[in-house]
Amino acid sequence: MTAKHLPRRMSAEDAWFLYFEKPHAPLHIGSVGIYEGTIDFERMYASLDARMHLIPRYRQKAVIPPFYAAHPTWEDDPRFSLDRHLRLVTLDPPGSEEQLAEVSSAIFAEMLPRDRPLWDITMVHGLEGDRTALVSRVHHCLVDGVSGIELLLAVLDLVPNPEPTPPPAEPWQPKAPPDPLTALADAWFEQLDTGLRAWTEWERSMLDPQGQVRRMTELARAFEQTLPNLVRRATPTPWNKPVGGERRVAWTEAPFQEVRGIRSALGGTVNDVMLTLIGGALGRYLRSHGGSTHAHSLRFMIPVNVRSESEQGALGNRVSMMLPEVPVDIVNATQRLEAVREQMEELKSRGQADAFEQLSRLSRNLPAMFHALAGMGGVPRGTINLVCTNVPGPLIPLYAVGHRMLAHYPLVPLAGDLGLGVGITSYDRSLYVGFMSDPSSIDDVHVISGYFDDEFRALKKLAGVEASNVPDFAPSRSVNGNGKQAEPAAAAAVAAQ
Repeated sequence: MTAKHLPRRMSAEDAWFLYFEKPHAPLHIGSVGIYEGTIDFERMYASLDARMHLIPRYRQKAVIPPFYAAHPTWEDDPRFSLDRHLRLVTLDPPGSEEQLAEVSSAIFAEMLPRDRPLWDITMVHGLEGDRTALVSRVHHCLVDGVSGIELLLAVLDLVPNPEPTPPPAEPWQPKAPPDPLTALADAWFEQLDTGLRAWTEWERSMLDPQGQVRRMTELARAFEQTLPNLVRRATPTPWNKPVGGERRVAWTEAPFQEVRGIRSALGGTVNDVMLTLIGGALGRYLRSHGGSTHAHSLRFMIPVNVRSESEQGALGNRVSMMLPEVPVDIVNATQRLEAVREQMEELKSRGQADAFEQLSRLSRNLPAMFHALAGMGGVPRGTINLVCTNVPGPLIPLYAVGHRMLAHYPLVPLAGDLGLGVGITSYDRSLYVGFMSDPSSIDDVHVISGYFDDEFRALKKLAGVEASNVPDFAPSRSVNGNGKQAEPAAAAAVAAQ
């Protein structure tokens, strides 16, 4: 999306992530991508520099107007330099993935500096097996999971030797940010315009009594679908306590064909299968740490993409949510999958995601100061046990300056009393799972990752799914005799979930 088509003012949804952020609870999302070979830092720097004009937000910083007179705006950063966003670290030998996880944990524990565009990439050299990692962070006020994947596609390539990025029509010249008085005046006028539009919309609705009745009925149904979940507290777990400032990460993966095989054999969706595996892993963890899971379920918060077709490709946040109760007391994985499938089907038939979206719209016209004051209180506590995202990604290989991405582990932020979060994304031929924890409540998150693997093996056996052996049709990264990369051997197919 070009700069002139990007909205300058943040939406309420985007601004919430700035308001709710705390130094001990940074609200950036990101990933750890692992690539074959050693990526040259200077080549990566030049590649990003050449495409910055294609990602205007990456050169803009968030500016909050005085007195929170309106939501923040995106303003050009006059000090923008890739030197402030791209850095290189090298692991000590042997360069294990455990060491990479430690580095990633430390990176994700820190807030993104507010005096610059809210993203960065850390290149990690020295990973065993002649591999490189890119630890990427981007603030949640800039993207959600879906737009984050679209941003990833803008930074990486679909083939190992793409055509050079076309240069911008003219050199970038940052616009001077408005002075505080101008920013305050702009915010007041914009809030006044928003209020007048809302008043006009209300007056128009009064001329349509049938529409009023329909909207009130829909609103009543929305409250009926959402309030019981918000009022009834979730069953507490060891990780449901105020988060501290440290983080621990772990990750694993599952071949996409095998997950689809389980779905085909036992029913449900790919998402149902993944929730079943996570529920099984968390049940094992609770029991192994002396907890009881009798008649026990965990309330997940699952973001749901609500973008319309016209909004595809737009940055920012356009999500609602669903709050399924995932059983952790059902040891038999097939029975647990059946319970998850039935509940997800019920929530979808009741339109729970639409109900939360409708309630979210009610607050969008409130003054920004009310949102900011709510954010100072922090994320509401006691309503859910953890956030679990599942974002479809590209099912073809991606490349960074010719180096194929071998794995892509998503990581989600922690806040409030949510000391554990799970991110899932699809890439190439696998589903990748990233676990993030606060070590003050879970200092062995890698154990949960191991239990996930155990559950996956058990469910495959119950479903009669054999190990997948999908041939690799990805373009080769081999180098020919004149030092140039060889042409792709074949185009990679894109499969739908």
